[in-house]
Formats: sequence, C-alpha cells, structure tokens
Amino acid sequence: MSATISRDRPDTSSPGRSRSMAIRIRPLRRSDYDAMIALFRVCGLSPKTNGRDSLRSFAQQLRRNADSYLGAFDGGRLVGTVLGTHDTRKGWINRLAVDPGYRRRAIAARLVLRCELVLRKKGLEMFAALIEPENQASEAFFESQGYDILPIIYARKKRRESV
Repeated sequence: MSATISRDRPDTSSPGRSRSMAIRIRPLRRSDYDAMIALFRVCGLSPKTNGRDSLRSFAQQLRRNADSYLGAFDGGRLVGTVLGTHDTRKGWINRLAVDPGYRRRAIAARLVLRCELVLRKKGLEMFAALIEPENQASEAFFESQGYDILPIIYARKKRRESV
C-alpha cells in the first residue's frame, strides 16, 4: 500500500468547492442508486440496468455487502464508488469509479483502502480486481497500490445477456 494514503485526512481539493468542503467516504445506500449509475456512465462504464446493475439487484447486493459498497461524496454529490465483495477466500474490488473532474485527488486510493480494511475485518487477506486489457490507467493505479499485475485469462458463462 502507498504510504501517502491517509484515511483520516479528507481530500479537500475538489473542483467547485472551497477547501473546507471535504470528500467523505461512507457506505452506499439504496437511495444512491441513480447517482451511482450516472457516475458509472460518466466514467465510461456500461451498467446493465436491466440485469446485474438493476435497482433490484443493487438492493440485494447491498444487503450482503452493506459495509463494503462505498461512495465518496463531495457534499451530497457522489463522486466515487467501489463495490467490495468476497468469495470467502478473496476480496474483490469492483466498479472502482471516480468522476473525471475529481481524479488525481487520491479518492480512488482512499476508496480501495477503506474497502480493503472492511474486508480485512472479515478475515480476508488477499484482494483482486479485474481490469479490462485496454485500461492502462486502472492497471497503473492498482500497481501503485501494491497489486501485482498478472497475465490471466478470464472465462465466464452468462445465463442471459443482461447479467
């Protein structure tokens, strides 16, 4: 982990805000759903709102992962997310997204660190993230956070296209 990340000192360098307005990280709520989907789209992600990213699916996932589905907020505005999950052996860092206007302010690092801390409290000691091959920025970010970048092949099976 990067020694420069501090979860105790909020990020105060957000655009459009005075230095006194701090970025706060808190667990996501069902009421954050629309803002989360909008953030994903602004960040170039393609949420499956009729499938695994539907409000119904999000609500179910949130019940299982209430403490590791996290949002970064500038006042009431959602500017970053991380959806932390686990399979009892490994913690997964999913849907790490930061509004382009808020990047390079350590928000992603704070989100990942907080998510890892939550998952560590559940006994997990290994963390992973899937990165699309063309996403060099994410690859560099995770490497800067102490993650090993491994050449793997990802196999999947979907019951239907919307999942």
